[in-house]
Amino acid sequence: MPPKKKGKEKSKGKKEKKKPADGNSLEEKYRRSTLDVEVLKDHLALRRDIARQAQACSHELKTRLSSLEQTLGEERDDKKAISADLTRQYKTMQTEMGVKVHQLEIEVSRLRQQLAACQESLQNERQERERITQEKDATIAELQGKIDNMETEYEKILHDSLDNLLSRLADTKMNWVKVSTALHLEYKHKLADFGLNPLDI
Repeated sequence: MPPKKKGKEKSKGKKEKKKPADGNSLEEKYRRSTLDVEVLKDHLALRRDIARQAQACSHELKTRLSSLEQTLGEERDDKKAISADLTRQYKTMQTEMGVKVHQLEIEVSRLRQQLAACQESLQNERQERERITQEKDATIAELQGKIDNMETEYEKILHDSLDNLLSRLADTKMNWVKVSTALHLEYKHKLADFGLNPLDI
């Protein structure tokens, strides 16, 4: 539009400056004005096309924005639902874990008590075993002493008995030698009385 005004102003100025009888100048001005109008029309048509394209893009972008906002809203709702579900699961797991921890603490306490009782029982058993071992060792030592004393006594008794037996055997042998010598002499004399020589027999 400004070129039109400019053209008109120029044409007016030219009209005022030049003589009205100049027909070529008017034709040329008219031709130029017509050309300017065509150019302006083309320019306006181009701008209308650009505006339509911009409007179509704007509409498309608004549609996409609306779709994206809807998707975003759905995703937010999904996220909230997932977050709520995860929170619920977490609380449930936390409660279950607390119950398990409490149960395990009770179990650990019970096992510690059992362990303390077992250790005390084991200590008592060890002390009892040591006492029994000491008593057994003392009894064995006492019995070993008695056995040694009995061996000594029996050995002494055996030696005394053997000495007595040897003494009796020696006495008995002497008696038998005497008796046998007396019997030999008696039989020798009897054989001599019968006229027999004992050496020949």
